[in-house]
Amino acid sequence: MRTGERADWGSPYDEGVSEIIELCRRAREASYALAAASRATKDAALHAMAAALRDNTETIVAANSKDVAAAREAGTPESTVDRLALDPGRVDAMAAGLEQLAGLVDPVGEVVRGYTLPNGLELKQVRVPFGVVGIIYEARPNVTADAAGICLKSGNAVLLRGSSSAAASNEAIVAVLREAATQAGLPADVIQGVPGDRAAVKELMQARGLVDVLIPRGGAGLIQTVVTESTVPVIETGVGNCHIYVDEDADLDLALTILLNAKTQRPSVCNAAESLLVHASVADQFLAKALPALAQAGVTVHGDPTVVAQGKDIPEAKDILAATEEDYGKEYTSLDLSAAVVDSIDAAIAHIRKYSSAHTDAIITRSQSAARRFTQSVDSAAVVVNASTRFTDGGEFGFGAEIGISTQKLHARGPMGLPEMTSTKYVVIGEGQIRT
Repeated sequence: MRTGERADWGSPYDEGVSEIIELCRRAREASYALAAASRATKDAALHAMAAALRDNTETIVAANSKDVAAAREAGTPESTVDRLALDPGRVDAMAAGLEQLAGLVDPVGEVVRGYTLPNGLELKQVRVPFGVVGIIYEARPNVTADAAGICLKSGNAVLLRGSSSAAASNEAIVAVLREAATQAGLPADVIQGVPGDRAAVKELMQARGLVDVLIPRGGAGLIQTVVTESTVPVIETGVGNCHIYVDEDADLDLALTILLNAKTQRPSVCNAAESLLVHASVADQFLAKALPALAQAGVTVHGDPTVVAQGKDIPEAKDILAATEEDYGKEYTSLDLSAAVVDSIDAAIAHIRKYSSAHTDAIITRSQSAARRFTQSVDSAAVVVNASTRFTDGGEFGFGAEIGISTQKLHARGPMGLPEMTSTKYVVIGEGQIRT
């Protein structure tokens, strides 16, 4: 198939097609009804979905207990099990998230720009849904409800492929949401789960013409597989190798507070700090404070020779490991941190350009010129001055909802809220104009 060419998937009523293609066809048909739905209808569906989650809490938690038991039996780390586990409080939080979505502005139909041409043609660029969105994600079953709600509010039918580790949980949640959507008059097929085997995922990634966009959420392996093997357009969400650079003009107490928050407040998420850079002129003073504080917080530092040498002179510091090339580019998602001393802000920027995943990188400085140089030169989805990297999040940015954090440059970059889940089209209104 040539680039840009759509496959001929035939009629939705043809026989002999695979289960996945049939799911995609049903999603396509349902997307037409959803695209025409009013905000009132979509918000009513979201409220019905929230109520249904609460009403079926016992069923959802029971299904989740099967996934949790299987994960523990397989020797899954408890930190991962915790992300998988649901309880009544977490189910209620999922429902509250859907109710919050109902209160947000509907992006569909928004006029991005509009004007009248000299020939009298009225031109408007308006937001429209993508149509059918496929989401391939790992672990947390709360993503199932979040993604379904965001897609519904933005007018998109959604195909949800969660990880096998959450199969029972996701199946229960999808069943509840589908039934609730019909209460508002929407087709149940605006929300569908996709079987978890690899062949099904491969087929989903090849369903160009039926699926408009794929969004992978998870580790680097998952994301790269989807990006490299899909013929469906992909919005690449971000692995987070996020940096904190402590400049020569930094307030060192402030820098330490920010570093500890960015690294330890929730180390398993993509906006946690994974790399520390310190200007050589303040390295002795800052590391004398930072290394013991990191050790007390349980952080293992993987340092360059300067950091390792300094750590040996600080009894309170945990043993510093020698950093490898892999360490500098790694998203740990754990209480580990790479660290290096740099001779200048230019060296810090060069290090970030080489190793950053272009998610979030921060500078701590009192110098306006240094802050300006850093924000102009570091090409990441979010560049932060004197604050924690942990703020790169749709909720923290005031977007309300977030489908993921894009680290690519086309269409959307950074936290993707409701507007980023739409495309646009031009509406042209004339009075008989013809082109001469």
